[in-house]
Amino acid sequence: MSVTEFEYGKLSDGTIVKGFTIKNKNGLSATVIERGAALVSLMAPDKDGNFADVVLGLKDAAAYENNNYCLGATVGRNANRIAGACFDIDGIHYELVKNNGENNLHTHPEYGYHRRNWEGKAEEGSDSVIFFLEDDGKLTGMPGIFNITVTYRLTDEDELLIAYHGVGDTKTIANCTNHSYFNLAGHDAGSVYDHEIRINASRFSADKEGAIPTGEWTPVEGTPMDLRKSTRIGEHIDDDYEQLILTKGYDHNYCIDDADHTVREIAQVTEPVSGRVMTVLTDLPGVQFYTANWLEEERGKDGVVYHPRDAFCLETQYFPNSINQEGFERPVVDAGAEYKTSTIYKFSVLK
Repeated sequence: MSVTEFEYGKLSDGTIVKGFTIKNKNGLSATVIERGAALVSLMAPDKDGNFADVVLGLKDAAAYENNNYCLGATVGRNANRIAGACFDIDGIHYELVKNNGENNLHTHPEYGYHRRNWEGKAEEGSDSVIFFLEDDGKLTGMPGIFNITVTYRLTDEDELLIAYHGVGDTKTIANCTNHSYFNLAGHDAGSVYDHEIRINASRFSADKEGAIPTGEWTPVEGTPMDLRKSTRIGEHIDDDYEQLILTKGYDHNYCIDDADHTVREIAQVTEPVSGRVMTVLTDLPGVQFYTANWLEEERGKDGVVYHPRDAFCLETQYFPNSINQEGFERPVVDAGAEYKTSTIYKFSVLK
């Protein structure tokens, strides 16, 4: 196992962005950078031992300065949407920026975690990179100061572990995720329609206009949302079904069956031609399955232009708008209490 630190590039103001590549004994490697604490490359083998980069990314540090689609980035302090861009905690009212219609998406377009410069560090001889950020809520409207770390660890079992740890000086929302866009055929391979996905969820959060959950835990049985058995992504994505029409494809929170805050397998995706398989494990109660429906002509690395549905995301999380929705577990931590959660993306090949 090795970690290599290097200068990834510079931002427009001259700030140097450090990058880190973690490589395991099998040749699997992950490259992460300080801007957005983002995963910018993941080289994984296919069934014949040929490696390809399976995450979409941008061409250089300057491109990550904007990163409007949050490619590979850490998202927080609250991932996903908050209805009306406001919430209350213990009778105190907080107003956030309305950056998704009347709602808030991913906390802030400028000071959200995906647009911040983190401080990265790799321990010599380790298999991990740790990113640190002091998040002052004055920048976003969030409560107080929240000190957050994100740790990327690559194991010799071909697991990429992402662990979050935070402590704040005020009772606050804490709901982070990683927003990597995956294509197991390779980041430049185009549509993910032929990928096969399974999600261990018998219910999902039905949305209303603005992709805000209605509050109902809707059964997937008998609908195109039923992914409990391995299903080709393109099989039902264009069905005449209100929920898919509303979000131009899959962009919904799935309510994980029997979630109890222990790490468990929640999803698996297979790309049949390459034979690559990605298994997702987490201790969180929900996962946003998103088929990059809004990814419009984004110029990425290697000169590739990304289009809608060229990738899929599996963003582990507390449910969208859970801070406001009765019946959803609220992602709130007390002042001085620890916020801890982890997600694992495990790679393998078909036998």
